[in-house]
Amino acid sequence: MATRKTIGSSAAIGFRAHSGWAVLIAITGPSDGPRVLDRRRIELCDPRDPHSKQPYHAAEPLEFAKAEKLVGRCIGSSQKLALQAVQAIVNGLEQQGHCVPAAAVLCASGRALPDLKAILASHALIHAAEGEMFRDVLVRACEQCGVSITKIREREVLETVASSVGLSEVKLQEHLVTLGKQLGPPWTQDEKLATLAAWAALTQSSATASRAHARAI
Repeated sequence: MATRKTIGSSAAIGFRAHSGWAVLIAITGPSDGPRVLDRRRIELCDPRDPHSKQPYHAAEPLEFAKAEKLVGRCIGSSQKLALQAVQAIVNGLEQQGHCVPAAAVLCASGRALPDLKAILASHALIHAAEGEMFRDVLVRACEQCGVSITKIREREVLETVASSVGLSEVKLQEHLVTLGKQLGPPWTQDEKLATLAAWAALTQSSATASRAHARAI
């Protein structure tokens, strides 16, 4: 039986991003059984711009100068939307008495992408770049809000949380089911994985704070 480690008023955020939007989950509580504070879908593309959801696809047939300008414009608008969304959730949690030291966003392979010309020459890289774009704007938005954020490979997040809190993967899955019953729909794979990302961030933040406290004694 794992020892319950109280986090206090600290909260953490997890994201699972898609093309143009993301699911956000905020949690707090003991590291072996947190509760959900907030659950929402955030929009990351400008509805007035038809290219903003898939800018690299839109840029593919263009001359490079125009392609570069289009991609840059779409990244800029998505960055503003991400910042607004993250600032809103951080402000809301702080008003509830929680500090938000950490967040995590789920990623795929984690491989670095080449430059824009190389991306636009490969349809597979275009898909990869659009996925990375929306994760990157979330990372930068958190950094701008003073929230430490890490990227976690989606296929490793369950194992990462299980290892950090000392619970089996089966127990973690059971806790996710319980949270879904408490909250009601929507409780899809997006919400479950974003919760695990937030859980990983929460435990990492708790461990960092514990080490800092130990050094200060």
